[in-house]
Amino acid sequence: MAEIIGVKFRNSGKVYYFSPKKEIFKKGEGVVVETARGVEYGIVSIPNTNVEEDKIVQPLKSVIRKATEKDIEKHNALLAKIPETKKAAEEKIAERKLKMKLIDAEYTFDGSKVVFYFTAAGRVDFRELVKDLAALFHIRIELRQVGIRDETRILGGIAPCGRVCCCAGCLPDFKKVTIKMAKVQGLSLNPGKISGLCGRLMCCLEYENDYYAEAYKKMPKIGSMVSTPDGKGMVIGNNMLKFTVKVKIENGDGSLIYKEFPLADIKFKRGNAPDDVQLTKEEQEELKNLESD
Repeated sequence: MAEIIGVKFRNSGKVYYFSPKKEIFKKGEGVVVETARGVEYGIVSIPNTNVEEDKIVQPLKSVIRKATEKDIEKHNALLAKIPETKKAAEEKIAERKLKMKLIDAEYTFDGSKVVFYFTAAGRVDFRELVKDLAALFHIRIELRQVGIRDETRILGGIAPCGRVCCCAGCLPDFKKVTIKMAKVQGLSLNPGKISGLCGRLMCCLEYENDYYAEAYKKMPKIGSMVSTPDGKGMVIGNNMLKFTVKVKIENGDGSLIYKEFPLADIKFKRGNAPDDVQLTKEEQEELKNLESD
């Protein structure tokens, strides 16, 4: 076991571990640490705790110091410069008529470099733009192209569920999300219902998928015939949270009954298998862009 604290940085939901060097840190405190990008200012998200050695990316770097009043003032001053910095950069982009969208700017804690994040449909030759920005700001310039999911992570926003977007609030890394996950979970394959602010599949589909994949195996196939206490019928819907099955039963007089039964009351030969899920050509065509980054 090793003692660590967890630190988050601006524009990242990921938590990085550092050694507290026997100091006690509180959640929400500012700290100054050394990273691969140099000295940075971060916020403690996990106070002193012990974790298994195999969960630590070695070498475990130590915290340089708790943030002083001077450090906090410096950090806030750098943040205050960002709107003006972005505006000046956008003007230079417009002058060069480059097909790129500036998302954000970020100063390193020592103020020696500014990183500009942008999106673009393809590759952009920004070499002359870098020269313009270096002449304007008189510091090192880095331009970093990001994907559309990264854009939402950086800008943030309120997701359809009413909470802050997972990527901006709690998700450490993006994971692959597939349309099959949505189909296994019984969701409507309407792009507006299963996509987030980025226009791609919602991240939450992935980390809820393990539960639904297991529940899916226990349910009868949609469209299959099953035996119920009221007779045989066709499955028209499954509720994988309540473990109930909606069945259409045809009476002798030709009338139809739609009724929901507990899964335990249903008899059927074979359940679902997540790997068997297939998309129709129409579904593939309509949803083909939702899985891309």
